[in-house]
Amino acid sequence: MRFRAKIVDLACLNHFSRVINTIAKLAKTCTLRLTVSKLYFILSDKVANGGVGMWCELNQGNFFDEFQMEGVAAEHNEIYLELMPENLSRALKTAHNAKAVKMKLTNKHCPCLRVAVELVSIYLPVLKIMKSVVERMRNLSNYVMIEANLSGEMNLKVETDLVCVTTHFKDLGNPSWALEDGCQSSQDRDPESMAEARIDIRKLQQLLAGQQVNPTKALCNIVSKRIVHFILLHEDVSLQYFIPALT
Repeated sequence: MRFRAKIVDLACLNHFSRVINTIAKLAKTCTLRLTVSKLYFILSDKVANGGVGMWCELNQGNFFDEFQMEGVAAEHNEIYLELMPENLSRALKTAHNAKAVKMKLTNKHCPCLRVAVELVSIYLPVLKIMKSVVERMRNLSNYVMIEANLSGEMNLKVETDLVCVTTHFKDLGNPSWALEDGCQSSQDRDPESMAEARIDIRKLQQLLAGQQVNPTKALCNIVSKRIVHFILLHEDVSLQYFIPALT
């Protein structure tokens, strides 16, 4: 089975380069999954060892005017490649928007997240502001507590023997699809009750500092004391990033 593709134009090349640059900041190596309609960049470290997960999905029709997989007869036929995003990013730098993606958090779109527990979903604040806050907190601790509730409130908190610092974000909003899909229920959960997870602040900083997708929507799903799941959406690209909680 063979694969070849040709990028449509320079604008698509630059867009694709930004995606690769973002992935390169998150992983030294990852898996590229190719189907006849999609490209997926996948990273699945061992969560038990504190590893992160990543799932980036691109619609190939929005990037390539030639996209061929010889020997492919149906959608379920695929190619898997191991690649190093840093090398691909370096290659793209030498060379000189599209349909919107409407996405819900389901097992189809985020197969890495399969949990039968309640979670809290919330829109993130402006990423530049969040990045600035996390960078300052990084000077105080290697860990950050992230909290959110169904009233559109999110807190970032670091604690040491000498100081406790908390940044509060309000009126962020909670995505309606989470309620519609039954992932969380306002009848079963107190809207003021916080879901919380303590995570490695370096991994959060890595995501915020490295992202070049410039998302139109950014969301966070918190499964208390289990995992924090970030979703960045921008037209033809969806990037998901999973950070396991620490005990």
